Amino acid sequence: MRLQMHAVHFTADQTLLDFIQRKLDKLDTFHDRIISGEVFLKLDGADTNKVKQKIMEVRLTIPGKELFVSQKDTTFESATDHIVDVLKDKLVRCKEKRNDFSSPVIAQAKTRMEAETAEVDLEDN
Repeated sequence: MRLQMHAVHFTADQTLLDFIQRKLDKLDTFHDRIISGEVFLKLDGADTNKVKQKIMEVRLTIPGKELFVSQKDTTFESATDHIVDVLKDKLVRCKEKRNDFSSPVIAQAKTRMEAETAEVDLEDN
């Protein structure tokens, strides 16, 4: 997956960026059509030099939808773990919804086709 990482008002360590990339790459196993992703790393309280919380935001683009998750935590690593769990659930739901053949429109089309097939069978006999 192609990820763009943005560290807002600070320079992120390469090991942190690699950690985030590795974790988010695992999301490809739950949805095979992830187009791209953006990661925003921010420090809460950076203006006052008293950084208490770290904010991580992730935006994933899949066909027809954009998923966004934000997490505030004490470390970027724990925020990453939480975000991966939430995104995994969202991706699974999107994939199930995409593959759901029990939607009302499909059910109506299916009953119409069955009715037409039954009419043709009656006419043949």
